[in-house]
Order: sequence, then C-alpha cells, then structure tokens
Amino acid sequence: MDIAIKILQFFLCFTILVGIHELGHFIMARVFRIRVEKFYIFFDPWFSLFKFKRGNTEYGLGWLPLGGYVKIAGMIDESMDKEQMKRPVQQDEFRAKPAWQRFLVMIAGVVMNVVLAVAIYCGICYTWGDTYFSNKDARWGYDFNEAGHELGFRDGDRILSIDGRPVDNVQEIISSLLITEDDRRVEVERDGRAVTLNLPLDDLIAMRQKKGYEGFLALRFPFIVDSTVSAAASAVLKKGDEILAVDDLRGAEFPDYQRYIRSRAGDSVRIEALREGDMVLTMTLPVSEEGLIGVAPRQDLYTPRTQEYTLRESIPAGIRKTGEVISSYWEQLKLIVQPKTKMYEELGGFIAIGSIFPAAWDWQDFWMKTAFLSIILAVMNILPIPGLDGGHALFTFWEMISGRKVSDKVLEAAQYVGMIVLLMLLLYANGNDIYRFFIK
Repeated sequence: MDIAIKILQFFLCFTILVGIHELGHFIMARVFRIRVEKFYIFFDPWFSLFKFKRGNTEYGLGWLPLGGYVKIAGMIDESMDKEQMKRPVQQDEFRAKPAWQRFLVMIAGVVMNVVLAVAIYCGICYTWGDTYFSNKDARWGYDFNEAGHELGFRDGDRILSIDGRPVDNVQEIISSLLITEDDRRVEVERDGRAVTLNLPLDDLIAMRQKKGYEGFLALRFPFIVDSTVSAAASAVLKKGDEILAVDDLRGAEFPDYQRYIRSRAGDSVRIEALREGDMVLTMTLPVSEEGLIGVAPRQDLYTPRTQEYTLRESIPAGIRKTGEVISSYWEQLKLIVQPKTKMYEELGGFIAIGSIFPAAWDWQDFWMKTAFLSIILAVMNILPIPGLDGGHALFTFWEMISGRKVSDKVLEAAQYVGMIVLLMLLLYANGNDIYRFFIK
C-alpha cells in the first residue's frame, strides 16, 4: 500500500508537470496560428489509450507514462518526421513563422513550468505558511551521528556560521555541507567558547556518498523540570530548573538521565541543577522503587517557527521562493559537471524521483515536491542540448541575431545527436538507481 501511494503521487505529479509544459508550447503555437497536429499526455507508440480530434489537433492519452508531447506542424522534433519537411511550406507551419515567434514557442514550456512553481509556492505560503526550525532556537546544540563525529562535530555543539555566514534555517546546515565545491569552515559554540572546524571537501564527499546526511544532526533534549510530584523534589526544585548532572553523569540528555536514575531504584542520587541561568544548586533526592525521583520533564522545548502570509503577501513570497530554488538547483547542476565533487555519481532516474514522495499522502508535501520538480524540469529543458527546448531555442536565437537560418539537415543531425546524449543520460541515471536500490 505504501508503494502504491508513492507511485500514485509520482504519476500524478509527472502528469501535471508534463501537461503544463506541453500546454505552454500548445498555447503559444496557437497564439501565432501555428498548426498543432497532436497533443498527448504520455507517449503513444503503436497505440493510444484514447484519443479524439478537434479542429486540426488530435488529443490523446498514451500508454507509456514517461512524459508527453505536442507535435507542431513544420518542426523537427523527437518524432523525426522528415517527410513533412519535404513538402511545400504551409503558412500555418512552425517553419513558416518569424524566428522570434518560433523562439517564444520553444521557451513557452519552460516558462509555464516556472509559472506553475510560482503559483504552487504562492498557494503553499498562503495556505500553510512557511514553517521551519530556526537554528537560533537550538540553545542546547545538537547531537550528531557517526558521520558528524568523523567530521569533527561533538554532541552539544551549537552551529554559529558556515563560511562566515550565519545560518537560520536548520535545513540550510545540511544543504550547505552537501552542495559545495570547496572545503567548508564551520564555527560552533562548544562549552561556552567558539571553535572553528575546517571540513575538507574530500571528507564532505565521503559523507555524502555514504548518506551520512541522513540523521546528521538532531536537537538535544536536556532534562528541564516541568513540575514536581514528590515532597522531596518540590522542596528543592521548581519549574524551569535544568538538571546538569546526576551523580557522575554530566552533560547528558533526559533519556540518559532517566535510564541512570532507574538503575538506582530504591537508593538515592545527587542532583546538580541550574536555576535562572546562573545559580547552581546541589541536592540529594531519594529514588523510588519504580526508579523515579518525582520530577516531570518539559516536553515542549522546541517550537518550529511559522511565517504566515496574507493573499497579497504570498505572491512576492512565492516568487522569491521560486528564485531561491532555481538558484540552488543551478548551483547543484554546476557541481555535477565538476569531476572533483563526484556528484555525477549520484544522478538519479525515475526510481530516485519516485522515492522522494512519502508513503502517506500529504498535500503540502506533494505540492512542495511538485513545485520543486517543475523547476527541475524547467532548468533541464532550457539547457542548450539538441533535442531539448533549450537546444531548439539556441538555434532560433542564432538565427535572430545572425539573420541566417540553420538548415534542416543541421537541425536533423543535431536532433539525432541530442537524442543520443539524452538517451545515454537516461540510461546512466536509471542505471544508478538500479545499482543503488537493488545491488549496492
């Protein structure tokens, strides 16, 4: 059932993204009175699930759920329909239109994906706001996993800055360590003093490849008194006191203190507590036969921050969020093509994309991922690779500035080269998926 929900989310998201992208091409083509022969969601080799014709356009749903397409008359595209190019040019064909119109048709899909991302982020901001945990609220620091310890972090470290830049959103800590082409310099507060950690790029790459970022850090939960339920505890402790030590156990978290106190059932323990930040108290408390000292801990130590938006405020917030995600993804792309980062080893295909969706349906999470994938689709399609929108747009842009149209033979050859490159990337990315999920 969990896998079914993941698959359903993946296909719903993919259908929305491809449909919107192709709708952009379709609308712009119709604006310039260019004939669109087919508009399909999913591909339809040999047959389609259903189809109907309205005007000159055939609309349909293919059976191969790997994308979708519009077939624009008089254009060399992935259909490689060269026969149409041998016929006399018709006024309603793509090739008959001015270069600037063809350019706009080419980039319309990318623009629609960006517009979709903006609309989704605006809706998310208005409906749910922007919820995050602030690094400023991590007053007791973090616990780190093994990968964090290997990098030099110690439990209790409170992160102050990365490369001299203060970090507010906790999620930015992980992304800053993963998306980098250089060493990182992290300043932490440790035992009341600032300590600088120099993290070599090779160590960060090793951490990323071992997926050490999973559970990299977690908020610490100290033993803070919420209430007292025994006479002995009520006489010496009050709400807000922080337990610093129990016998020789010091600097631990509540679960560790709790386990130790239970091991002393029927005996007594020496407690050291901090009151109002500067008063240290020492006391001895009896431990009941059940392993309790009559103190209830606070459970609500951390509260995420939520920035709420009015309808008017959500629009610039959505635009700003889209810009931030585009910038971040572009930085990742630049790192992928740099061999020293080894990020190319982590390219993923359909399985990796599908795995990002949760096993339980969550509309906020679904729309967040749909907006993110819409931006990925836009950025990937605008790359100047023949076969992608960016490749077509590049040839058209060259015609606009030079006044010379690229020949059909060159376009056909470029289309073949682009399709081969894309197929190789597709095989590589999905091969990585098979290796990571089923072999490694």
